[in-house]
Amino acid sequence: MDWLSQFGWITFFGILSCIAIAETVPPTVLVWGDSLSAAYGMPLEQGWVARLQQRLGPRYRVVNGSQSGETTGGGLARLPAALQRETPEIVIIELGANDGLRGLPVTEIQENLTRMITLIRQAGAQPVLLGMRMPPNLGPVYTARYEKVFTQVAQATQTPLLPFFLEGIAQDFNLIQTDGLHPTAAAQGRLLDNVWSVLQPLLERSGAS
Repeated sequence: MDWLSQFGWITFFGILSCIAIAETVPPTVLVWGDSLSAAYGMPLEQGWVARLQQRLGPRYRVVNGSQSGETTGGGLARLPAALQRETPEIVIIELGANDGLRGLPVTEIQENLTRMITLIRQAGAQPVLLGMRMPPNLGPVYTARYEKVFTQVAQATQTPLLPFFLEGIAQDFNLIQTDGLHPTAAAQGRLLDNVWSVLQPLLERSGAS
């Protein structure tokens, strides 16, 4: 066998090896959120995103792209690079709380969420939207319009929606840190269960739950 033939076989088996490695890489779930998903005030392994990886096991790779203080505008700016880098199958959008606390225009939040969902779909991934609510001290008009944004975006884009990410937690002061905003470590399991209610049907559809 001459050197050219040997080179050809080496290249052939190298390609096969690359294909085999690619086939063993599990699909990725990308969590795109703020401090509520970045395990604020606790070790990362105690947060609900880390617990999601534990629940899914090796079937999925969970990437936490959340940043404390993030807004929908910041999340939108960072998203294209993350989609290219991680090539996710599912992207969970947990953004908007900081926009609301800053009183940013509801129309701006709506536009940013819609553009993120569009980018996710263009990348071949499935978006999931987690809804939020604002405390009443921001006024009844703003809080009502804010809450409706998530439903309106989900309906307009046909995106699976969890209506209120902090359901069963925001009303329980024992599950909120002393800052009055962030869930405690004890609340992380409930957060995961809330997300699981909308995520599990998607996983069942893909045969990976």
